[in-house]
Amino acid sequence: MADKPSWIKARQTRYGAYALVYTLVVCTVLVVGNWLASTHVKSIDVTANKQYTLSDQTKKVLGNLKSDINIYYFDQSAGYDRARDIFDRYANLTSKLKISYVDPEKKPDIARVEGARAMGDIVVDNGVKKETAKALTEEELTGAIIRVIKTGERMACFVKGSGEHSIDSQEREGYSTFKTALERNNYKTQSFSLLEKPEIPKECTVVVVGGPKHDYVAPAIDALKAFVTAGGKLIVNLDPILNLPPPDDKLGDTPNLAALVAEWGVTAKGDVVLDMSSASRMFGQLSPVVGTYGSHPIVRTMQDEASVMPLARSLEAKSPAQTLFSSTADSFSMTNPKLPIHEADIEKGAKGPFVLGAAAMIGTGEKAGRVIVVGSSDWMSNFILSAPIANRNLALNMMNWLTADEDLIAIRPKDPEDRRLQINASGLRLLFLTSVIGLPLIVILAGVSVWWKRR
Repeated sequence: MADKPSWIKARQTRYGAYALVYTLVVCTVLVVGNWLASTHVKSIDVTANKQYTLSDQTKKVLGNLKSDINIYYFDQSAGYDRARDIFDRYANLTSKLKISYVDPEKKPDIARVEGARAMGDIVVDNGVKKETAKALTEEELTGAIIRVIKTGERMACFVKGSGEHSIDSQEREGYSTFKTALERNNYKTQSFSLLEKPEIPKECTVVVVGGPKHDYVAPAIDALKAFVTAGGKLIVNLDPILNLPPPDDKLGDTPNLAALVAEWGVTAKGDVVLDMSSASRMFGQLSPVVGTYGSHPIVRTMQDEASVMPLARSLEAKSPAQTLFSSTADSFSMTNPKLPIHEADIEKGAKGPFVLGAAAMIGTGEKAGRVIVVGSSDWMSNFILSAPIANRNLALNMMNWLTADEDLIAIRPKDPEDRRLQINASGLRLLFLTSVIGLPLIVILAGVSVWWKRR
């Protein structure tokens, strides 16, 4: 058999070289692509409420980690995948988190040491302190990390005995939702009465006065004043003055409490604020919407957030107090309004905006007292904190500022949005006809058409 001509051999050699180069290029692209994909993870969240994007608070907490934290997820290996999504999002933000997936049946020693009791348990351990996340959610995970890294006990004490909102009540007006949120964020809670003993318990870090229906007597006022003067932290939620039938009579008429906050630069007006803006329609005219936030650290991150102040009275803030937030320009102020309130009467009142919240530093240095006054008490209640608005963020930001935890002030995790598809009977019929009958029929007709043309 004759040898191949030299030009054929040269062409074969050239083509072989091309093939080798192409193969090397493809392999290189695949290797580099896989390396970039594994080391530079980038995802885009297109959900309406950014359900798969970690909150500003989580990013801030993880960015401020100074030491390693171990997170143990206890489950059977078949259940690891459902947890990897959220854990990977956390791990992508910091190298300080070490995620371990542990099957307690195969490694009972680790489960015993970390205190795991059931499948699905999540333990956060920094080597000194351990906390358990009660669910595989951002709120629970970030809350557990905060509890691990924060030292010292923070006790939120709620005054009772004069008709204040109760932290044990799960009714619409109760504060139990706020209590739960506090306990998830490294606070302990308790109630105490200024009537039984007019002094603030020593363990209280923050005291909350939640809209008393009856005014405080002088010894109770003196106890609150002494607490703040000594460096204590206080939230005072006031109610508007409304003339109601007996036995309520004048709701919100607490002149002694109003005189106390006036000493700290906050004057509580004897009115009720109503809102005629379209944004207030969901909650009603007696629930003014916050129109503007100030520049105070409490509200600096909330400029685009919506919060509501039901049954509010207006305030006036002067030094040392600073305005936190105000109502919209479509709000009106009325004094001693007659119920029911008619729209024509509303527009005869003074026009807004009105200050609805203020904060003040009492004294200087680390021992300075901190006070927040809000012209509404319902803004912290269960039926408001469970609504998809920013009141919960606002309340927790206030607590963080009062306890000098400014590094935690941020927009917190959002609850998953319930976006259900509502379909009536005619819609169901249309869906059945198009998906079960229409689409298969189109495929069949297309096949018959192709067969007929090729026949």
